[in-house]
Amino acid sequence: MTGRDSAERDSPVRDSPDLAAAEHAEIEERSAPRATIVHEVVRKQGQEELARPAGSLFWSSVAAGIAITASVIAQGALYHKLPAGMGGRTLVAQLGYPLGFLIVILGRMQLFTEQTIVTVLPLVTRPSGRALAGTARLWGIVLLGNLVGAGAAAAIETWGGVVSPDLLAAMQAVSRESLLHKAPSDLLLRGIPAGFLIAAVAWLRAASSGGEVWIVFLLTFAIVLGDFTHVVAGAAEAFLLLCAGEAGPGEVFGGMILPALVGNVIGGTGLFALLAHAQVRQEL
Repeated sequence: MTGRDSAERDSPVRDSPDLAAAEHAEIEERSAPRATIVHEVVRKQGQEELARPAGSLFWSSVAAGIAITASVIAQGALYHKLPAGMGGRTLVAQLGYPLGFLIVILGRMQLFTEQTIVTVLPLVTRPSGRALAGTARLWGIVLLGNLVGAGAAAAIETWGGVVSPDLLAAMQAVSRESLLHKAPSDLLLRGIPAGFLIAAVAWLRAASSGGEVWIVFLLTFAIVLGDFTHVVAGAAEAFLLLCAGEAGPGEVFGGMILPALVGNVIGGTGLFALLAHAQVRQEL
């Protein structure tokens, strides 16, 4: 018997003799799912991801790394098209940031930061060495694929002629503003809220029966609005700076990508996933 079945059985509304069967059905339809139900939906999704072949995970994550660069392209395009002296130019350009996340998340591609909650819930629900190894395997494959995809996209955009010189310059300007001259410690700290918000996307999508576009848009827009750091979108920007010769490999990997990665894991796993599990642990 599921948690919802138990809730329906024990519900005082269900036992009320004054409501018709159709009214009972409407009440159940309008009721939000309990936290235990959401937890189990996310956990089941994690189990399915952990069971996927390594090749499927890798190529899906490469596709995600390429697609996430749509966020940088959209921001750069808006920044380029808007008048230079326009008030709020940067804010309006930031509206393009959610585009890559919409493509990746709604397209069910593998994004590393989503996995900080999705594949952790099976581990914390039934801890074991095998579960830990499975989570580490998936994280490694997905992160590698995301970085390969983001790096390939940056190289193509820089040297392949797929974007105009003016748009490329605007994309580099957006990337420069996001990453250059920020200490690794700042990027790590700003990565914590970003990891939390992306984990929240996975949780809210499981809890909601609709409105996925708005969930993804609003929570990812909050990342750029708060000047937070997302490891994969940040990697797309960092690789653009690398290709432009404005940052070296050591700075890109050690000073930009690694701090953002640590911050995202703290926010997505250390805060959101463990807190989401703690609230229902005694009910499972």
